[in-house]
Amino acid sequence: MGRLEGKRALITGGTSGIGLETARQFVAEGAQVAVTGRSASGLAAVRREFGDDILALESEAGNIQSQEQLADALSDRWKTIDVLFVNAGDVTHRPLADWDEAAFDALMATNLKGPFFLIRALLPLFANPSSVILCGSVSAHIGLPQSSAYAASKSGLLSLARTLSGELKERGIRVNGLSPGPTETPALGKLGLEDEAEKALKEEIRQLVPIGRLGTPLELAKAAVFLASDESSFVVGTELLVDGGVGNL
Repeated sequence: MGRLEGKRALITGGTSGIGLETARQFVAEGAQVAVTGRSASGLAAVRREFGDDILALESEAGNIQSQEQLADALSDRWKTIDVLFVNAGDVTHRPLADWDEAAFDALMATNLKGPFFLIRALLPLFANPSSVILCGSVSAHIGLPQSSAYAASKSGLLSLARTLSGELKERGIRVNGLSPGPTETPALGKLGLEDEAEKALKEEIRQLVPIGRLGTPLELAKAAVFLASDESSFVVGTELLVDGGVGNL
């Protein structure tokens, strides 16, 4: 019997990288899984890989109406939801001087505002007990150049793990953060930098990792399985760093 047998799980940003690998691991552990994405090709690839084993839904993570529509779509199919993994994110890094209001607002909408209102929209669906996993980042703990807006958004998201756990604990909803360190995912190619600047930043990031390598999506997915499962039922309002020691060594 799988560790997530009988559970229904929603993974946002589940068409690539950590989200996609987490979907694979959740399915392998017996969960019914729904994933979201905004790319038609990415959603089509998920449907080809999983067939009827996964529900693939188009959703724009930073759009509030889209979050409400997502909750409605799930309620048409599932009576309850046991696990939410908020993984969709905007990873834009750039110097402070290069930010404008529109780009800042777009990043905050995707990384903080959208997740907040998705959790709100899903409140009637959450089972008792249930687990909400918020994908943070070790960047919230360090002073990595050019990560200012991104790190601030992840700090806010990780704060929700504490405040919402305090608010929702009577309903059996526990909220925790799962914070990757530098991880080999397609997101590393979407930092919004020129080629040379991106290459230099990636090398700087690698040098930050005490164990000398980047993490893998599988390592993060295995941690997500733990937080989604009943094995972590006494883990509430905290953060699990899976970062190669970046945040502590």
